[in-house]
Amino acid sequence: MRMDIIVNEELKAYIDPLTPDEHDALERSLLAEGCRDALVLWGDVLVDGHNRYGICRKHGIPFQTVQNTRFKTMQDVHLWMIEQHLGRRSVSDFQRGVLALRKRAIVEARHRAEQEQLRRESEGEAPLAAADGPADADLPPWEPAPKLSKAEIAREAKLSASQVTLIEKISAQAAQEVIEAVKAGEISLSAAAVVASLPEAEQRAAAQGGKDQLKEAARRVRESRRKPRAAAEPDTAQTPPAMPAQADGDAAEVDALRQRVASLTAENQALRMELEALRARLASTATAEATEA
Repeated sequence: MRMDIIVNEELKAYIDPLTPDEHDALERSLLAEGCRDALVLWGDVLVDGHNRYGICRKHGIPFQTVQNTRFKTMQDVHLWMIEQHLGRRSVSDFQRGVLALRKRAIVEARHRAEQEQLRRESEGEAPLAAADGPADADLPPWEPAPKLSKAEIAREAKLSASQVTLIEKISAQAAQEVIEAVKAGEISLSAAAVVASLPEAEQRAAAQGGKDQLKEAARRVRESRRKPRAAAEPDTAQTPPAMPAQADGDAAEVDALRQRVASLTAENQALRMELEALRARLASTATAEATEA
């Protein structure tokens, strides 16, 4: 048993802690069966097994340790921890999504660092990295890292791409109280993402009111989003439907025919007036001739 193990608080907090019930179950198991799985170390730093280590220290339970010699940086440790927890069934959907997003952030950071190193080497700002030489603090000791798509993240986390999108929004915008409610199962991912669009003070007030207040807040936001769209839609009962292109052409032709009919009617009326005037002149001439005779 090693007693000089270093507990890094940042690593200990990197993964969400066990619930009280889960911790009690682990404690009962260790007391009954002992610590069968070795604790994982990176040098003297404890990487995996923080809960077991604490319980074993508390009750004097013997334990074994194993070194992971593949770790070169803290990022390597984080990636390994993420992979370990993504494979555990007890991890919730939200936790898996958060872990997968953390992995993407690490991979993308490595990719950017690698590209920057290649740029510095190509422009002569840094010496070329030796293939088999000792690792340098300024040189990334990893292989080229491709960028992870949202679909790949979802697949690793055993989630859908839409769930990953919701978790990403919650992680970025939700108040801590709302996040805790998600972890406790008091609100769904979709409802939490809606609540996360509210000002932080309103989010906290809703979370303090419990799951019913959170659900009510989500409902109000959804209703407010629907009303502007409904108001923007035309009233189909009052506004006649738009005529299709063919109907527009037919209407124009009808208007032209109507104008032609009106024009012909006016011409006909003018001819009638001229005819009446001619008849009047003829009658007048006939009367004059009869008088002279």
